[in-house]
Amino acid sequence: MVAEHVELALFEQSLGNIEGLNRPFCDRVADAAEKTAGSVLFDVRVDGDTCVQRMAAIGYGETGTAIIVMEKDGHLRCASINGDTAVLVAELAAWNASPLREQARVDHRGTASLLLAKLRRSGHFGRL
Repeated sequence: MVAEHVELALFEQSLGNIEGLNRPFCDRVADAAEKTAGSVLFDVRVDGDTCVQRMAAIGYGETGTAIIVMEKDGHLRCASINGDTAVLVAELAAWNASPLREQARVDHRGTASLLLAKLRRSGHFGRL
């Protein structure tokens, strides 16, 4: 368990700003995925939430998934998640991988809100 906490802390550091520059969220997530040998599953806006404006997932195959949220103030938070959110993560990953024409037709916002709510209920990303 301690090793997981250390790994999560190192992962959060890799998402930090470099030399005071505020890089775009998508670049920071992609960089973290590359540095930790993961792959970006999705990167979406979270509309209507009072605390969170963006959410992304990085997958590590059988090892698991990390969810990263960007709060309204620009701070990033991340958490490792378990299988009870797998269906929602898979749905958002499929939406993200679909052609732009399909993305425009299918609304992902409900799924993103459900995932965030489920994560909050399990103790992640509580409202501030």
